[in-house]
Amino acid sequence: MAAPTTVDLSAALITAPVPIAHWLAVLPVVHCIALGAVLLMLRAYPRLQAGLAISGLAGLALIDAALLAKVAAEGPLTMVMGRWLPPFGIAFTVDLLGALLAFTAALAALAGGIYALADIGESGRRYGFFPLLMLLMAGVSGAFLTGDVFNLYVWFEVLLISSFGLIILGSERQQIDGALKYAVLNLIATTLFLIGVGILYAAFGTLNMADIAARARDLRGTAPLMTLASLFLLAFAMKAAAFPVNFWLPAAYHTPRIVVSALFAGLLTKVGIYALIRVMVMLLPVERQELTPVIALAAAATIVVGALGALAENDIRRLFGYIVISGIGNMLAGVALGGGPVGGPGGGIDGISGAVFYALHSMVLMTALYLAAGEIARRGGGFALSNLGGLYRQSGGFAALSLVLFLAACGLPPFSGFWPKVILVKAALDLGAGWLSAAILAGGLLTTIAFGRLFLLAYWRPAPVVLTPSKAEWRTSLPLAALTALVIGFGILPDRLLALSQAAAAGLADPQAYLHSVFPGGVR
Repeated sequence: MAAPTTVDLSAALITAPVPIAHWLAVLPVVHCIALGAVLLMLRAYPRLQAGLAISGLAGLALIDAALLAKVAAEGPLTMVMGRWLPPFGIAFTVDLLGALLAFTAALAALAGGIYALADIGESGRRYGFFPLLMLLMAGVSGAFLTGDVFNLYVWFEVLLISSFGLIILGSERQQIDGALKYAVLNLIATTLFLIGVGILYAAFGTLNMADIAARARDLRGTAPLMTLASLFLLAFAMKAAAFPVNFWLPAAYHTPRIVVSALFAGLLTKVGIYALIRVMVMLLPVERQELTPVIALAAAATIVVGALGALAENDIRRLFGYIVISGIGNMLAGVALGGGPVGGPGGGIDGISGAVFYALHSMVLMTALYLAAGEIARRGGGFALSNLGGLYRQSGGFAALSLVLFLAACGLPPFSGFWPKVILVKAALDLGAGWLSAAILAGGLLTTIAFGRLFLLAYWRPAPVVLTPSKAEWRTSLPLAALTALVIGFGILPDRLLALSQAAAAGLADPQAYLHSVFPGGVR
């Protein structure tokens, strides 16, 4: 009988035990998918389903908080599926940028889940609101935490599938119309993304982000990296609703239930911006530098078009949709400024840190603004600005809370929107792009006029009809107050968030810690 052969698995597999803490990298996704499956089985018990969903969202926030604390203290964290050595195993690699966005997304989702207790009735729960919400968060979390480009595409598909279900919840005519526009543009963007992934794999033979970042310099003369960068830029700009492919957002985001609009505005466009930053800044920095003029022009146009659209709107939900678009322009400006001045060399991390800070601010603020729109409709009888009035007399507290959110959206102190705009304007001036800083400031001015008009008409002028006093509802007022408190806190005490944003930007500009997390012994 032949002696048993000993196989050395160390050349293919990670043989050392996986530290328990490393499971934090995949736990948010596993948690959301598992809980979503349980909630689906409980669709006949809407009350039990709702309570379990809120507990699960709170648990997700705690998991993401623990993940953020570990990454902030120890650096990027990697876990590879099946214990295969990278780049062969699909890696979840969490750096400070991904952890920050995942945690902020979990907070926004928790606020939305509590608001949904009042906004989504028994029928909506039976048709799957809470399971779809958990699936959405699985896609969002996976996109922020993955270290593989194809896996990023997969998580985009997961969040898109769930968002299609959420946007048509109710099966109203306008929801179907909005879903069609939303689906067509996002499917086109997804197709462009998939084409880019195919070309990327053909050029590199790998889709591991760390492996691509390490090898891009050697392949720059032979691989079509500028074509890749252009494809990814267009695909992610469409998903983020940047000019000139922004028209789908205000045509779609006003159609679903208000809590769905809030979650979409707070989370989905930020996934597009995150993917753009990750690919263009960390993987293709030289190509990003070459595309800086295009990105800067798109940023300026997005800021101004969004602000002008907000000025022209009568429906509050569509107005806020244009505010989302204008904010995307500010984040794009940060990406452009991180690549150096338009037409010149140089660059730094200030622009990227401004974009990161703005993304975190926007996730909280836009969720809160749409929840406030729901309260405006409940108290004033609808979303049409021409029919609103008297909200200040009805509730001074709600008017004050709304004013805080409006000022934050305008980028005025002392609220959260002020600091990222200061960073972006300073970065533009330092790098000689004065016209881009002027566009950022002009966008802020136009946004201030738009929100001033909204406040004067909906809150300050007398009501066109006698309004019935509306009793406060904790399920709507609690999440709105909590998000507003974050907006105030980010503005008054910005130091910690500024430091985290700068550290996240530095990790993108110099990804050595990210690479070492994936390849502790050096890139193979």
